[in-house]
Amino acid sequence: MKYVFGPVNSRRLGVSLGIDVVPLKVCSFNCIYCECGVTTELTDEVKEYFPYEEIISEISQVLDKRPEIDVVTFSGSGEPTLNSRLGDIIRHIKTNFPEYKIAVLTNSSLLYRDDVRIGLLQADIIYPSLDAVSEAVFNKIMRPLPGLNSQSIIDSITLLRNEFKGILCLEIFIIAGLNDTEDELSKLKAACIKINPDEIHLNSLDRPGAEEWVKPSDLENLERIKKYFTPLPVKLIGRVQGSHRPADYYEELESLILEVIDKDGSTAEELSVHLNMRLFDVKRALKNLKMKDKL
Repeated sequence: MKYVFGPVNSRRLGVSLGIDVVPLKVCSFNCIYCECGVTTELTDEVKEYFPYEEIISEISQVLDKRPEIDVVTFSGSGEPTLNSRLGDIIRHIKTNFPEYKIAVLTNSSLLYRDDVRIGLLQADIIYPSLDAVSEAVFNKIMRPLPGLNSQSIIDSITLLRNEFKGILCLEIFIIAGLNDTEDELSKLKAACIKINPDEIHLNSLDRPGAEEWVKPSDLENLERIKKYFTPLPVKLIGRVQGSHRPADYYEELESLILEVIDKDGSTAEELSVHLNMRLFDVKRALKNLKMKDKL
């Protein structure tokens, strides 16, 4: 399918059906840790990137079967709030499939817009990101579109917190040597106190990021940061080195690719068409297979 993927086993959401509403790597940030790779279209243009009717038709096709999932999650290969119909898509699910909870993962860059925040209000869980406060660290990690800055993001998440009646979980992606210093952590803690989220999730690298030098944070460092944030409600989300990730959608896709791939070579684009799968998923699976020395 073009827009619906999974279900996948999510580290924090259980069994999650993913919805992707922007093209591969269309984003307002070019984060160094992004598992989708380098941003190819850096933009803050909010528009209908894919036809609304196509998206809801595909969603309905899947949810009409009443699959056993814990949540429908808007995430994927770019920043979901860039899609101007995101609120309408959420409303469609809530109206026609009210038994399912809806989660939205966002980099927070567009939350300053009233229309974007209003579109999110019918979701059940929102995961806004805030990875740095000082501009130097923010720019190094996020590599944002010019004009976007950390203070605006802090103010925007605070606005959303005051308007949103669901669960708001603030995500902080820890990168050793950048945002885990005493100075940066003190600024992040102050921002968290201002935002007052229901939970703070400390995340770390799970799959290869956009830049090869970005490595996972170890458990000792994450525990240190969690303790530093006391008494705020903090959870460790990132899979630390040596931990086990259960078989999921991507590992099944890897097996499927190995069955159909041309011995003389196939491109990711060809496999995407042949398997009727999202290009992002195929590229991730190929990257995983290469790391496992299977390709």
